[in-house]
Amino acid sequence: MSNVALALLVVAAAAGVALSLPPASLAVTSTYVRPKPRATLSLLVHDADGQTPQQVHISAVGSDKMRVSWITDDDAPATVEYGRTSGQYPFSATGNTITYSYFLYHSGKIHDAVIGPLEPSTTYYYRCSNNTSREFSFRTPPASLPVKFVVVGDLGQTGWTKSTLQHIAAADYDMLLLPGDLSYADFYQPRWDSYGRLVEPLASARPWMVTEGNHEVEKIVPLLHPQPFKAYNARWRMPYDAGASPSGSNLYYSFDVAGGAVHVIMLGSYTGYAVGTAQHRWLQRDLAAIDRGKTAFVVALVHAPWYNSNRAHQREGDAMRAAMEALLYGARVDAVFAGHVHAYERFSRVYGGREDPCGPLHVTIGDGGNREGLAERYTDPQPATSAFREASFGHGRLEVVNATHARWTWRRNDDDEAVVADQLWITSLASNPACSNE
Repeated sequence: MSNVALALLVVAAAAGVALSLPPASLAVTSTYVRPKPRATLSLLVHDADGQTPQQVHISAVGSDKMRVSWITDDDAPATVEYGRTSGQYPFSATGNTITYSYFLYHSGKIHDAVIGPLEPSTTYYYRCSNNTSREFSFRTPPASLPVKFVVVGDLGQTGWTKSTLQHIAAADYDMLLLPGDLSYADFYQPRWDSYGRLVEPLASARPWMVTEGNHEVEKIVPLLHPQPFKAYNARWRMPYDAGASPSGSNLYYSFDVAGGAVHVIMLGSYTGYAVGTAQHRWLQRDLAAIDRGKTAFVVALVHAPWYNSNRAHQREGDAMRAAMEALLYGARVDAVFAGHVHAYERFSRVYGGREDPCGPLHVTIGDGGNREGLAERYTDPQPATSAFREASFGHGRLEVVNATHARWTWRRNDDDEAVVADQLWITSLASNPACSNE
């Protein structure tokens, strides 16, 4: 797209001109050929003393709080000191400390503390466990639109993961959304530690909101470890017990951004989702509580995609779609982002397997850079509902510009450069009279 055309789209969006998705007749299967996959990174070793905070990451809690999570090898206070000026920490909060064991592995001391209230669009400086050797900083999300998200799935710990993180770091964004498959530890727990160190520069500076994938399950010997998600739940605690619609499970939850202008729903593909389950009942309550007069955009994230024309993981999301798609359609959810398939694919607005102007836009973004490689084989011919697909590593950016329009772009990793390969403007279903729920 030329710069002139893009500028016209921006002007149109700002003016409230309706911009629709491209018709399926413009469907594209990219012919781009990836360079050879890069090797898994060697485990990042923590070489500081036992009370030095490591693996620091943050997540949003409600509209004006942040949860800070970190690990120390030895006992240390679960205290966060923070303020608006570097080196000055007039505020503090103390939280909780837990540990877990997995076969012969024993975790470090996993701390988390909720800090706030915080001002929107403000940079805060903080340090953990009263440790003076490391200062961190983060910026809080805005209280109103516009708001910018990064969306990336199936990250892992490879050379391509590293370049994806470098591309994300170069962006100006407010929050990162990750639909599952974080560390690819796959039972080998030290990989969780190296992953925490790898993502710390980004995850300590912007809230990371995640949901689980199949690589987080880690249930192999029921008699020894009967509970799945042991490491994930201990290390990546999300705000499932906060907000207006607490879910009761760290595996699925929701939250508001930009003063409630955007509602984000994180669904669990690997816990019960059928009609009558706790997650299904919670989703019904959560969707029923949304006021689309105030909430311009609603987006959902799952791990296993509900629509997929890649030969990898075919039909694995069908059961969840059968149980929940009607709920999302009835609430006029604007977009559903998924991971699992290690490639990129964007569908048209769809419901019940067919194009529907009032259905969600479905995007598969499981291409962050994992060690299992790309899913390079697609079904042929390309389905009518599939608009663009490419087997590459990369990440996406969703900028909700105003109450009617959001801009979606996908950037592939091309020889270490982030190249925009797919983009479009999305019109909020709440602003489309033809999709009114009244």
